[in-house]
Amino acid sequence: MAAAPATDSDWIALFLDAQAAELGAARNTQLAYGRDLKDAMAWLARRGSGFGAADRAKIEAYIADLEAQGLARATRARRLSSLRQLYRFAHEEGWRADNPTLQITGPARQKKLPDTLSIEEVDALLSAARSHGRSESDRLRNTCLMELLYATGMRVSELVTLPVAAVRGDPQMVLVKGKGGKERMVPLSPPARAATTAWLAQRDAVEDLARTEHGAPPSPFLFPSRGKAGHLTRMRFFTLVKELSTAAGIDPSRVTPHVLRHAFATHLLQNGADLRAIQTLLGHTDIATTEIYTHILDERLRRLVLDHHPLAGGTG
Repeated sequence: MAAAPATDSDWIALFLDAQAAELGAARNTQLAYGRDLKDAMAWLARRGSGFGAADRAKIEAYIADLEAQGLARATRARRLSSLRQLYRFAHEEGWRADNPTLQITGPARQKKLPDTLSIEEVDALLSAARSHGRSESDRLRNTCLMELLYATGMRVSELVTLPVAAVRGDPQMVLVKGKGGKERMVPLSPPARAATTAWLAQRDAVEDLARTEHGAPPSPFLFPSRGKAGHLTRMRFFTLVKELSTAAGIDPSRVTPHVLRHAFATHLLQNGADLRAIQTLLGHTDIATTEIYTHILDERLRRLVLDHHPLAGGTG
């Protein structure tokens, strides 16, 4: 298990960073998460506890105390949701062996379906990646990034830290190391393999030149960077996806790396893929997390009938 952050404030800061980078959480959303979690942190601290030690009973006591204070149902539901998100992240990162919020039932709220994109919109993004960039090297990298993301459904953190060794030899499958050190094998589509091969040749040529001229050590990453991390950062990739959305004529507010992950899963399900297979490809621990995609399809079918059935607008 990975070492947990030293303080509860660090838990919150690292969680908010990941929300911004991976999910493209808006500033207001981050502020709301921050307020909710700081309130829970203070409540736990007054009782000699913290995020790392709190169990299910302690979290339930906190939610009950919010009700006793007279807070609205929507506020209590949001506070519990914030804690769920934090503990899900902590569990995936290996900070905790369990998730104390998993079995807690909170005030009922309508479940928001994840945003996704149509196949045509993804095609437009992939086309934009092939033509967007200041140089041929940038365009090859952008194409490889987007093809890999859509072909595998990887989390952005998994993509930007992908070792170059994982794609040597034009593999049909690639080993992905997810959160908490969990590994899974995901297949590569022919377009993703072609884009990876093209980028790899360009990447290696640049690396060889840097080694020859400056004695630079070889990078272990498929997408190296001169920055402190040594690889393309999550925030830079998030910005890049926004740039590609604009180039593709799609509202940038609708597109984040995580939305492309949703598109990967939704399009697989649309084309008949088994839900368990999608769970494995996404690296979901619980099948219930994957089942949200069936609701997306149910909603699309409902809208299809309402919008196009000749009797849908009648009184029956």
